[in-house]
Formats: sequence, C-alpha cells, structure tokens
Amino acid sequence: MSETGLIAPSEPPVVAAVSTRPTLSPHRARRPDSPPHTARLPVLPSRLLALAHRIRAGRRIACVLILAAICAVVQSVLILLPGRMKIRFARFFWACIARQIGLRVRVLGTLAGGIRAESDAAQRPVIFVANHSSWADVAAIGGVVPAVFVAKDQVRTWPVISTVARLGRTIFVSRQRGTTGRERDDMATRIRRQDNLILFPEGTSSDGSRVLPFLSSFFAIAKPQPRGETPIEAAFPTPLVQPVSIVYDRLDGLPVGRARRSVFAWYGDMDLAPHIWRLTQWRSMRVTIMLHPPLDPDAFPSRKALAVAAWQAVADGAATLRQNSPVPE
Repeated sequence: MSETGLIAPSEPPVVAAVSTRPTLSPHRARRPDSPPHTARLPVLPSRLLALAHRIRAGRRIACVLILAAICAVVQSVLILLPGRMKIRFARFFWACIARQIGLRVRVLGTLAGGIRAESDAAQRPVIFVANHSSWADVAAIGGVVPAVFVAKDQVRTWPVISTVARLGRTIFVSRQRGTTGRERDDMATRIRRQDNLILFPEGTSSDGSRVLPFLSSFFAIAKPQPRGETPIEAAFPTPLVQPVSIVYDRLDGLPVGRARRSVFAWYGDMDLAPHIWRLTQWRSMRVTIMLHPPLDPDAFPSRKALAVAAWQAVADGAATLRQNSPVPE
C-alpha cells in the first residue's frame, strides 16, 4: 500500500534470459560411421562441407566404375592367354581400386611364395587365410597377395561386383553339404594350375572388434581327412597356409578406436551400396595387413588343429594392430 492509499503496481518478475538456440542432445549425436561433417560449424559452412564430401564420394565411385570397365576388357583377354599376366593384372587392379577409394595399404611381414611359374610344380602353393570385416578387405588384400579369392555363392548375383569377381577368376562356394566335394575339386584344380587361394574362414564378416572362430571345413583343401577325401595330387606338394590379419587403423590421419571401427565394418544384413557411399566420403583411410609365418598342414594332427592355429595367429595379430601401438615394419 502506498502513502496515497493506492495499491502500488507490482514489480515485474525477474526472468533469466533463456537462449532460444537449439541444444544438441546426446541422444541425437552424429553416428560414428557417418561422413565427417562438422556439427559445430554454422549452417552454411556445414552444408558446404557435406556437399564437398558427397562430391568426393561421387567422384571416387565414378572413377572406380570407369576403371573396372577398362580393366574388365583387358582381363577378359588376359584370361584367354597362357602365362601369369592375368594374376599380375588382377593384383594391379585391386591396388588401383584401393587407391581410388582413398585407402592406403600398409604391409607387415613377409609374403609366403609368390606368383607360381606354370613349369614349377615343386613350389608349394599357398592358401592365405584372413579375418573379414568389410567389403574393402578384397581390395586391400587383393592388391598385395597374388592369389584368387574363394567367395560365397551369393556374390554371383551382385551387380557389377559379380562381373569383377568372375574376371578375377573367383571360385564361388555355397558351403552346402551336397556341393562340398565339387567345390573342393574346383579349388584343387586351381592349385594344380599354379594358383594360390585367398579364404575368409570365419564364414561371414564381423564388426571388426574381434576375429570369429575359423571353420575347419575351409581347410579341407590343405588337409584332407584320412577317409573319404583324396589328396590334391601326389605330384603337387601340400599347400602352405599363411595367416593374415587385416585391421583398419587410421581414419583421416587419426587412430581408429572402437567407436570408429563401425566406419569400415560391413556385416550382418547391412546394405552394400549405402555403406560404400558413406565410406568413400572420408578423406583418407589406412589398413594394415600383417603376414604371419606360414603353417605346414603336415605338422598338425587334424584339420581342426590347423584351423585353431591359423585363427590364433590372425586373432593375436589383429588384437595387436587394434591397440594402435608401434609395430616394427
């Protein structure tokens, strides 16, 4: 009450200034595997940066398709010719694909064997067994190892990739009981023709955080069972088995931790095309391939023991590489 008897107007309540800018909820944070857009930039620069990443991906994919078309013509001719040029050219092709998508390949260890001469039946063939977490594994190891891939039968139905796989003389397997013998004979024929093989014995791809157990059936070509299976050929030596660890350890120049492994991992029911689109938007990537000492199947009592030994070497190597510790080259 004022001195005049009138009721004084009340003071307006003091209200703290509240920003109307939207806050970034932790539940709406950017996915670790999404392209490297900078969320803290203003809207316009952020959109321009996102556009630049999409242009990069489009340019890379276009270059890969053009390269694949040109190389397909060359390889279709080389396949018909004698000699090992078709193997050298396939390795050149995969190395070019890796470079086109921005993937740098680092190799540790020594390659067992090499491109086998058709006249040298005494040189032991090599079966390379590796962990599998991404479609990019094929380009990474294919550019290093002079061998043909053994792939699941579904790859036959994939557009573009099926054509590239056939020109790379890929062996398709269904892993069904009724076709095991025929598929093993196909692999034996390739070995008799002086080809080395590349297998992914996990039987599927993983998220890259661990190496799944190896299926012993993948080692049938290297170590036949005492009964029911015949050796490859008495005139040809038993293949060596070289374990290979594959780990993606750099992304835009920075070490890849657990959260960023999903950038590379392609597994389960993930669609291939969207994953390729996201991965190729990154500026630079690095994969390290660790070649372990080869294993002699004759030194193991069973196929299962050979599979476990190969898995142990690959798993230990992958665990070491995932730690991002310095590894002597």
